[in-house]
Amino acid sequence: MELRAGGWWLLCAAAALASCARGDPASKSRSCSEVRQIYGAKGFSLSDVPQAEISGEHLRICPQGYTCCTSEMEENLANRSRAELETALLDSSRTLQATLAAQLRSFDDHFQHLLNDSERALQDTFPSAFGELYTQNAKAFRDLYTELRLYYRGANLHLEDALAEFWARLLERLFRQLHPQLLLPDDYLDCLGKQAEPLRPFGDAPRELRLRATRAFVATRSFVQGLGVAGDVVRKVAQVPLGPECSRAIMKLLYCAHCLGVPGARPCPDYCRNVLKGCLANQADLDAEWRNLLDSMVLITDKFWGPAGAENVIGSVHLWLAEAINALQDNRDTLTAKVIQGCGNPKVNPHSPGSEEKRPRGKLALQEKPPTGVLEKLVSEAKARLRDAQDFWISLPGTLCSEKMAMSASSDDRCWNGMAKGRYLPEVMGDGLANQINNPEVEVDITKPDMTIRQQIMQLKIMTNRLRSAYNGEDADFQDASDDGSSSSGSGDGCPEDICGRRVNKKSSSSRTTLTHALPGLSEREGQKTSATGCPQPCMALLVLLLILLLSVARPRWR
Repeated sequence: MELRAGGWWLLCAAAALASCARGDPASKSRSCSEVRQIYGAKGFSLSDVPQAEISGEHLRICPQGYTCCTSEMEENLANRSRAELETALLDSSRTLQATLAAQLRSFDDHFQHLLNDSERALQDTFPSAFGELYTQNAKAFRDLYTELRLYYRGANLHLEDALAEFWARLLERLFRQLHPQLLLPDDYLDCLGKQAEPLRPFGDAPRELRLRATRAFVATRSFVQGLGVAGDVVRKVAQVPLGPECSRAIMKLLYCAHCLGVPGARPCPDYCRNVLKGCLANQADLDAEWRNLLDSMVLITDKFWGPAGAENVIGSVHLWLAEAINALQDNRDTLTAKVIQGCGNPKVNPHSPGSEEKRPRGKLALQEKPPTGVLEKLVSEAKARLRDAQDFWISLPGTLCSEKMAMSASSDDRCWNGMAKGRYLPEVMGDGLANQINNPEVEVDITKPDMTIRQQIMQLKIMTNRLRSAYNGEDADFQDASDDGSSSSGSGDGCPEDICGRRVNKKSSSSRTTLTHALPGLSEREGQKTSATGCPQPCMALLVLLLILLLSVARPRWR
């Protein structure tokens, strides 16, 4: 009897333990009631939810203990958890995109404002100061400002060539105006053009404007392009779909606790981080090139100051033009004598009213406007924003866990570890694809990187190289093969044909002007037309194939 009583006691103890493990009937009913409330709040039918826990052999993702979830509930919650993570990723990305877009608009508005003010000052002062020397050549000055805007906005034109063509055209026209009594055929004007460099008819103004403008414009356009490319990379990466293994892991993280009757258990911090480090492994590989880009953007702002800085040069283009015309008028007689000496005596124009009267003309004083402080404020704010965004990709798992995944405040016996309430023991994985080889929560194939993200890494490298060249005053004038086959920038925007579709040369011939890195806000359709002329589809196919082969050779081999 004693043994039997002892055996009965052991059976009772075992039953009690089993009851505690899966919950007594009252707790089952309470657990499923909470699940019913949560499930219904998400818009699902309550008829799917059992009244009490059922055996969980049908579950495919969650642990197969007693459960409040049917197969249909598990599938619905798995889809919902995936959608919630995708929404969280989009929200985080949109916040950064909005920050970058706001910075781009502010800088773009300021630089455009500087150039517009310069052109407006020219139009207000040149007619009274230079008379017909300006009014009969107003279009040449307008064309110059148009080309400066085109260059700034990404048109594939060589700024030094554009300036040289402007001075050549202007010299021809002004020389004719100063000598209406002479016949000056094209061959004579060609000779004049060849004599121009040693004669320096406009003084030092062309050389000074060329040196300063090229450095100022290449710095400003590359900086604004960098903001556009950074925002576009964030947008495209946010659209990369989650893999099936990630979807399973997210379901287990967010809703399997509900199915097992412990909806109040929040994910353990390290558990959540491992899940999201596995899901966002490819995104973390953007980190190195992303930091390089932002560092280069901060560095290029040093070129906004000083005599060749954007603030001083872009807003003072008209002053260099005024100095050039002043010099031409001062050197008129000397220039004419040297041109006749080098090119011969031109014929007299029989229809000319006579030699132009040598009346004195006005001059414009070179008075530069003092800096307003606007650019300094913009740069200070941009540096702070770019520093804040530097660790965006590697901090994304932790940020999402803290802000979107209802993560537990601490890792203790009360948090959800993926199997039950209890501590989470595995170590947290490192960042990036290669570090996920032993991720305990998400099965990641580290030999198959996401190609969309690899293409965006390439875009970051290209833009960083452009910024580094710009820092040295050089224009890295090349077309990059973007991921959509367009010859426009990583931002995916083109330039309308009526703006970028012309390139005025010395003889006013027209040719196609393509884009290197166009600024956002221009026509994407026209950008795609531009790319079609730059690289046909077979060419792009070969480039993509080459990129895939290079990546397959470079990736690590794991056994």
